[in-house]
Amino acid sequence: MGIISWIVLGLLAGAIAKFLLPGRDPGGLVGTTLIGIAGAFTGGWLSAEFFDRPVQNQFFDLATWGAAIGGSLVLLIAYRILFGNSRD
Repeated sequence: MGIISWIVLGLLAGAIAKFLLPGRDPGGLVGTTLIGIAGAFTGGWLSAEFFDRPVQNQFFDLATWGAAIGGSLVLLIAYRILFGNSRD
């Protein structure tokens, strides 16, 4: 899977993570999108490095999607904890 595929996967994973964890984010749409992309890369790396589950070269692999969404959720939660809700 190429870099463009990971970015698209990150965008979709960020949207799914935002759907699963609703609420206002300090960064808004742009911040959530960047967190989704970073989460996809982080989740894929963690999956390959620590869980001995290398990411597949297929875009529609369930484990790859799970790692990307899980990474996005973790980063979104950490982002909310660190920066709080600045939109009050």
